[in-house]
Amino acid sequence: MSRKFWRLTVRSEFSAAHALRHYEGRCEHLHGHNFGVELTVQGEKLAEGTELLLDFKILKQELKRVLDALDHQVLNETPPFDLLNPSSENLARHIWRGMEEALRGQAVRLYSVTVSEKGAQSATYMETEE
Repeated sequence: MSRKFWRLTVRSEFSAAHALRHYEGRCEHLHGHNFGVELTVQGEKLAEGTELLLDFKILKQELKRVLDALDHQVLNETPPFDLLNPSSENLARHIWRGMEEALRGQAVRLYSVTVSEKGAQSATYMETEE
């Protein structure tokens, strides 16, 4: 039997500086990015009346709240990246955790969080129930 579901995706960005620890190359020095963020959620049931999985407005508001804590910061000085390497991989996981908390009680579950430093490369974090 096939499983039917919807996925919703919102995109945003934030600006921040970081220096990659234990990296041999120019990125070991402090530099900045306009980080792109793509958040995707998944669900199986539309709300009665509106027939929406979840209002895009809610997704965008919650993502903005999570990203505001990172925006215009030196990530290496901002918890948890004062201890963790502020890589795109760790940023994606951090945003996932913030959004996971924000979406508790909603009829969706997180599907993926993707962070890009440049349009041509990105890191995606996902958790699956297998």
